Amino acid sequence: MRKRTVIGGGLLALVLAGSLTGTAQAAAGDRVHHWGPVQSKSGHGGYAKADVWLSDFDSERFVVSGKLYDRDYHSGHCAYVRAKFHYASGGTGWSQVRYTCSSKGANFKLSSDGEVTRADVRVCLVSYRTNAIFRCHTDAIKASTVANWPQ
Repeated sequence: MRKRTVIGGGLLALVLAGSLTGTAQAAAGDRVHHWGPVQSKSGHGGYAKADVWLSDFDSERFVVSGKLYDRDYHSGHCAYVRAKFHYASGGTGWSQVRYTCSSKGANFKLSSDGEVTRADVRVCLVSYRTNAIFRCHTDAIKASTVANWPQ
């Protein structure tokens, strides 16, 4: 009986180690293609900027990630990023909003609920006091655009 418990514990440790490795590989798989900077329109006080990475379009869950920077000098303005996903099965859906008021930047990760054919990454400035968004710019990222990119 004791021997079985030890083997069972070893098997549990092996399964846990394998699942952690799988999780690390999935996290690394989120950042496959570097799209580059997406920047809001400039105003009299600055702009918002996101350095964007993409997962593969053929994955079950599409991920847009990167770092968001607030480059506006007004204290009441912050950087804002959001993605609109166009699903392979039809229809669209918006990700949650991510924002930062830091010029040093903040990491973000936006993910879909299924396979997508296109993602519209929207970067804006947002007023901290009124939540109004302005000076937006949207990059439409299609699967056909990144299909032949080197990895």
